[in-house]
Amino acid sequence: MVQGLAGRYSNELVEGIEEMSAFPLPIDVLPHRPPFLFIDRVTSLEVGVNAIGHWKLTGDEWFFPGHFPGRPTLPGVLMCEAIAQLGAYALLTDPLHQSKLPLFGGLDGARFRRQVGPGDELELQATLGRISARGGKGSGRALLNGKVACECDLMFVLVDR
Repeated sequence: MVQGLAGRYSNELVEGIEEMSAFPLPIDVLPHRPPFLFIDRVTSLEVGVNAIGHWKLTGDEWFFPGHFPGRPTLPGVLMCEAIAQLGAYALLTDPLHQSKLPLFGGLDGARFRRQVGPGDELELQATLGRISARGGKGSGRALLNGKVACECDLMFVLVDR
């Protein structure tokens, strides 16, 4: 359930996505654009607190041919980036922060526990911690088939858009 969300909802059917969502589309909230937008859809949101989203890897992504030829593997740091994007989504759906741009400030405790490749779908979870006018902290993980593929703690700074 969306709590405290003011603004536009996108319930339109989007090409390539069969289900409708009560949550704004990631492309409508985040400043990221393809090919560097890694959240396909959001399935849970507590505005300014946490979110759950999904990233389906098709195999056509730009990084697979070089990482690694013959054994395409999602780079672990891109899982951290996807978690950070989901955290930014939870933050930017809050009207208090919509005029801000969250920038990566740091990464702690990153652990990569499973190989992720073409055809896999990650469930991403992000939880925001302390937030101030200058930045904040959060944590998250990426699950593959219900098992942790990546977990990390994130720091971000907030700048004006």
